[in-house]
Amino acid sequence: MIFVVKRLFITLVTLFLVSLLTFAAFTIIPGDRALLALGIEASDEQVAALRAELGLDRSFPVQYLSWLGGFLTGKLGNSSRFRGESISGLVLERLPVSAALGALSLIFIILISAGAVLVSVRREGSFSDRLMNTLTALNISLPGFFLGVLFIWIFGLCLRLFSPGTYVSYADDFGGFLGCLIFPALAIAVPNAALVVKFLRTSIFQQLHRDYVRTALSKGNTRRRVLYRHVLKNACLPAVTLLGMIVAEVFSGSIVIEQVFTIPGIGRLLIASINSRDYPLVQTLVVYIAFIVVLANTLVDIAIQVIDPRIRIK
Repeated sequence: MIFVVKRLFITLVTLFLVSLLTFAAFTIIPGDRALLALGIEASDEQVAALRAELGLDRSFPVQYLSWLGGFLTGKLGNSSRFRGESISGLVLERLPVSAALGALSLIFIILISAGAVLVSVRREGSFSDRLMNTLTALNISLPGFFLGVLFIWIFGLCLRLFSPGTYVSYADDFGGFLGCLIFPALAIAVPNAALVVKFLRTSIFQQLHRDYVRTALSKGNTRRRVLYRHVLKNACLPAVTLLGMIVAEVFSGSIVIEQVFTIPGIGRLLIASINSRDYPLVQTLVVYIAFIVVLANTLVDIAIQVIDPRIRIK
């Protein structure tokens, strides 16, 4: 319990520092937000009035505390890119899309990697094992956006299993919404699953040559029993760390994939806000992504501690 409290405290401190550095970085970026919002034809009086309204004429600590208070209470102001819409509304509208895409991608990663590893380990040295290694190496080398384009060409344009560029809102048709996310999720999942397979397979084979495995086999246990009851638990510890990094990447928003498949999620919103220099919206999204990454790493540390209490993570 003390370990969990300590990790949560470190997480809060990390998030505070990330928010501070993010706000500072966008504060020192050249350009006047008020002038960008009003245009170059605005008078000095109009720019000064908008600066006062946005609080840009106040000191940095006051601006940061005001922004942090708004972030914690959900009062983040309005976006200059999306016709004055509420930043909180924009984020909450797109958050379920990215969350559903991340969850579906994670499910595919677990299913693909678990099946591939079991086939490879149980049939070591066979044709299926060699084929799995070849496919794993190939998929690791392929970036997600290329797979996305390949899926659009093969499954969208050639086989016509889906219509590229179409999107169905989860509020209108949840089944159609999930259907729109299958191929984007696969484009995210396949390279990450290949990485997990490569990592986990190596870890399992290392464990299979340990002394405790030979001792268990000498006592009459079958290889399958030793694999499921002893080897997988020890081999999964390094894979859990890798999976935590993948979870952080997937749930923080696969920006390129959302662009390729024109999915209105957090990643696409981030690119639009960067292009329009909508700094308050960019700050919010950057802190959101940092929160996902830090939280994922914290959960990984806790999971490792639960799986093997002998490990002490400081």
